[in-house]
Amino acid sequence: MELILVRHGEPEWVRDGLNVDNPPLTERGQRQARAVAGALFGEVFDEIWVSPLVRAQQTARPLLSDRGIDDPTMVTQHWLEEIRNPLWHGTPREKADAAYAEERSRASHDRWHGLTGGESVKEFVGRIHAGAGAFMAERGATPVSGSLPVWRFDGGHRRILLVAHAGTNSVLICHLLGLQPTPWEWERFVIGHASITRLTSHEMGDGHTFGLTRLSDQEHLDHEHRTY
Repeated sequence: MELILVRHGEPEWVRDGLNVDNPPLTERGQRQARAVAGALFGEVFDEIWVSPLVRAQQTARPLLSDRGIDDPTMVTQHWLEEIRNPLWHGTPREKADAAYAEERSRASHDRWHGLTGGESVKEFVGRIHAGAGAFMAERGATPVSGSLPVWRFDGGHRRILLVAHAGTNSVLICHLLGLQPTPWEWERFVIGHASITRLTSHEMGDGHTFGLTRLSDQEHLDHEHRTY
């Protein structure tokens, strides 16, 4: 199995000094989306799935259109949704800035609580692990019992493209590689906007294990379009 993880383009988190919940892409984000579609144009995927959030749906549109799919909602996987922030829509941007600064100032173990009023990081990691486990099982991939990250595949080789988020993709990478999760996955795997990350399974004597072959590839983007 090969998994190709695309992060959405640059979102418009702030408009006229006010926070935007579930934001659309900026103009630069739209250009990033077209660039990532161009980078993947010649590749064939058995499946393509997209987060339900607007920034991921808009990022997916060009690459889906290239493949005759006009409606991203038809290929939406809700478990790919990013961690759920507090509802800040219409409030001054300083409110979000202060909340993130407070979170970064906490001791490491306290960061599991996440932003006050939002989904905790512990709940988010659990949600992604559960969603990924069900997603893989539906495709005949189940963990082999034991402490090592070994998978048993009952189906054939599949190439699957997922368009999601930095947090979602980071937690999914850890899940597939068998890494112990932390409450700062965004900082452990620094994944740029409209970047491409690749994981490929390798056969072993008793199953398969995943290897990270490319992380946050942005070579398809001009330097002024490489944002985080």
